[in-house]
Amino acid sequence: MTEFVNDVATCCARIFAHAGAHLRVAAPLGLGKPNVLLNAIYRRVAADPSLRLTLYTALSLARPRPHNDLERRFLEPFLARHFGADYPDLAYVVAQHANALPANVRVHEFYLLSGSMLHVPQSQRDYISLNYTHVARDLVHAGINVLTQLVAVREDRDGRRRYSLACNPDVTFDLLDRLGAAGAPRPLLVGVVHPDLPFIGHEAEVEAELFDVILEDPACRHELFALVREPVTLPEHALGLHASTLVRDGGTLQIGIGALSDALVHGLLLRQRENAAYRAALAALGGGDAALIERDGGLAPFAQGLYGASEMVMDGFMHLARAGILSRRVYDDLMIELALAEGQPVDLRDRHDGRYLRGAFYLGSREFYAWLRGLEGDAFNGLSMTRVSDINQLYGGRELLDALQRRQARFFNTCMMATLLGAAVSDALEDGQVVSGVGGQYNFVAMAHALDRGRSILLLRSTRESGGRVRSNIVWNYGHTTIPRHLRDIYVTEYGVADLRGKSDEDCIVAMLAIADARFQDALAAQAKAAGKLRPDFVIPEPWRRNTPEHLAQTLAPWRAQLPRFPFGSDFNAEELALLPALQRLKALSAHKLRLAAFAFGAWSGTVSATAEAAALRRLDLDRPRNFRERLLRRLVLRALRETAAE
Repeated sequence: MTEFVNDVATCCARIFAHAGAHLRVAAPLGLGKPNVLLNAIYRRVAADPSLRLTLYTALSLARPRPHNDLERRFLEPFLARHFGADYPDLAYVVAQHANALPANVRVHEFYLLSGSMLHVPQSQRDYISLNYTHVARDLVHAGINVLTQLVAVREDRDGRRRYSLACNPDVTFDLLDRLGAAGAPRPLLVGVVHPDLPFIGHEAEVEAELFDVILEDPACRHELFALVREPVTLPEHALGLHASTLVRDGGTLQIGIGALSDALVHGLLLRQRENAAYRAALAALGGGDAALIERDGGLAPFAQGLYGASEMVMDGFMHLARAGILSRRVYDDLMIELALAEGQPVDLRDRHDGRYLRGAFYLGSREFYAWLRGLEGDAFNGLSMTRVSDINQLYGGRELLDALQRRQARFFNTCMMATLLGAAVSDALEDGQVVSGVGGQYNFVAMAHALDRGRSILLLRSTRESGGRVRSNIVWNYGHTTIPRHLRDIYVTEYGVADLRGKSDEDCIVAMLAIADARFQDALAAQAKAAGKLRPDFVIPEPWRRNTPEHLAQTLAPWRAQLPRFPFGSDFNAEELALLPALQRLKALSAHKLRLAAFAFGAWSGTVSATAEAAALRRLDLDRPRNFRERLLRRLVLRALRETAAE
């Protein structure tokens, strides 16, 4: 029978009594980790060398860490406001960054918070490279003896308490099934109630009897980890506009997270709400590949709507649902889906089991969590969280139904680099350092090739700035790839769309050069020619020479109002919004010592002459500098504020 406990210490005692001296704990990725309980387990093991802890998880969320004094001045007040005073950082993550993880603790993750564990030795050594769909399979042999995760609770009018795996039904069900099929011992399953966790019904809802222990301690009620809404730059907006033309009305959508995904969602909203401006902006950008848009995408507003089938459910789907775009419903009934696919009339008036969105885990902003909590009626019934094995692949006995539901599927993912021959670099660097992880990207790329009229679309910024230099993200070759070239499909940069499916190597090279930054096209073409992959007489067409940030800014200037820096609102206040561009300018300068020194020399004069400047300096506690260093920082910030305000 389920044991209900109301304090963390009692729950810990129950866990250690079950697991013995070596705890092998599985915890969900992302939001579903019970931080307070995991920290209590970690502290006890860290204090007792006779105990061992091996944790299997992914995406250990952590608040941003300042890297210098100026970042600290900006971040600390913001983080205190955004996460609240009671948010419990994961103790093992803090120890990893301090290179202080005890010898009797190991943390195996299959996906890392992007860039957070670069050059963190133990994290890099203990990382496990897996497709998301293979996690449950491989944990069967890990000897898991404890499985713990946050759960949501809802009380009916009759007083009956209902439980939900809510944000993370992704791996739990698959793992329990596989352990049972293998005859392995069932782990102690611990559910930790968080009263603010949005409740999701349907496949995510479970009986209390699923758990061996349910912990409900007020100490576990802390601010939920909420992502900070990111700014979207003008080049990212251009990329989003291009990508939005590839979505087919009546189709299926999968998107990831980050500024590029926000740009795509904003592009889709413009297509729906301001279609004339949308078409005009696209025409100014070159109009795109008309044949590809006609065959696989569209420019018109959505009449049939889209169905979402995405590993991650995040803010973008909320915005699409509010706009009426995420409105096509699917049914777990083969005959209904066959009829709908063939355009036959189907009476669905008495059906309340249609889904407009399915996902494996959710994570987002505070606004997103409030939206989830407020869903009622058909809006609540239309959203389902389920197993990752269902979302991320077609296998499992319902392939025909899944294929019918996911018609005209568009799987959007982000990559860091791409080769001219179409391979993608998304998760790690050439020397093996892991930036994030494969997650579900490979699954979705493969699924796009398996589905009739499905397309994999990889979003890619054409350049990055590193070490004070601008570098191309389109390269001739790279020592690590996430997606092999034989699965190449569509790439999108701020300069356009490259359709590589079924193309020869030379045609792929030409298509990728067309969406590369003009500053790197000649060198890339020369490398391809030297390898015998591009004809010797090939010349970069003159229109491609306009692939520059300056030309892009000039082109999109008439639509700047439709392409805001924070298209979905901001978590920063007015002073912070004013400071952000200035601090980003200083961060870029800091990568080049001579440029920073020259900037500092030019900043050595001037006084505060505007109320906004005074407020910004107060926000950084630089309004009354106490020493030479603070006076220098004040001057640097003041100059950066004035320059960015004038742009």
